[in-house]
Amino acid sequence: MASEKKQGRSPELRKDWVTNRWVIFSPARAKRPSDFKYKSPATTTSTTTADQIQDGCPFCLGHEHLCAPEIFRVPTSSDPDWKIRVIQNLYPALDRTLNDPIAVAPNPNLNGVEVLRGFGFHDVVIETPFHSLQLSDLSPQEISEVLLAYKNRILQLAAHSSIHYVQVFKNHGASAGASLSHSHSQIIGLPIVPPNVSARVDSMKQYFNETGKCSVCEIQVKELLIDESTHFISIVPLAATFPFEIWIIPRDHSSHFHQLDEAEAVDLGGLLKLMLRKMASQLNNPPFNFMIHTSPLRVTDPQLPYIHWFLQIIPQLTVVAGFEMATGCYINPVFPEDAAKVLREVPNPE
Repeated sequence: MASEKKQGRSPELRKDWVTNRWVIFSPARAKRPSDFKYKSPATTTSTTTADQIQDGCPFCLGHEHLCAPEIFRVPTSSDPDWKIRVIQNLYPALDRTLNDPIAVAPNPNLNGVEVLRGFGFHDVVIETPFHSLQLSDLSPQEISEVLLAYKNRILQLAAHSSIHYVQVFKNHGASAGASLSHSHSQIIGLPIVPPNVSARVDSMKQYFNETGKCSVCEIQVKELLIDESTHFISIVPLAATFPFEIWIIPRDHSSHFHQLDEAEAVDLGGLLKLMLRKMASQLNNPPFNFMIHTSPLRVTDPQLPYIHWFLQIIPQLTVVAGFEMATGCYINPVFPEDAAKVLREVPNPE
């Protein structure tokens, strides 16, 4: 009968010691984990038309004049046949031309609100010159060059004493926030440490103070493991906020993403490619976001033992609604162990 409760696992609440967030796992709200599919693919990709240039796309090879100023390219020469370009965002969230983020004079209409001048940097990383290619179509070596472009731009931004945190992120698909379909990611240099970052660092510190250990190093992978490489592991976290969320974590303790070396970048490129392709294959190429969660730039040496960077991938399969907005507590219909098993068993795409 429709009124009868579904049989199976009972709901659980789990606390993530990395993000300090509670998650409700409610499998009764979902179909079988293996049946989770995005209704309509984010994009149609092709690896056979690598010379495709789309009219009007500012990120395609030969359309550089349609973009905001270039910061650097890979290779670094002025050769027009570039592989990666890092450019200013034409519609930046923050303004690099302002003076340092000094406090704005108090506004009597903004009682209790701290206001800073909107100084900061907002850049775009064009991952390929060809419109038909997505990041997952690139080779591990090519993806490593994108990752090293992130690293190099972070190091450049770190030279600005007013920049305290650099967020690298990628939006794939319109519903994940991508305004252009040409494969790209973004970098924002902020004059503050954002609240989610502060909460993550504080949670890691609390775990370290209680145990003497890094909360990320101590993650027990077991049933959570999807795959692994020489330097990295990929898991569905024990308290995953979203269904089929993936973390890629350095095996060895590492606090700063920008300390990634070339060998590690190639290794990470291979595992990232594998995760994106498994996710696309199993979930019908959903829109997704990935974010690199790293240390604030101005952390001190005593903080390094408990801060561990990782890359998070979130396929957009559910909607954040009123309960999540009100409480900061998310409802995930798929247990992480089940999601990891499904992804682990997806045949490695060619």
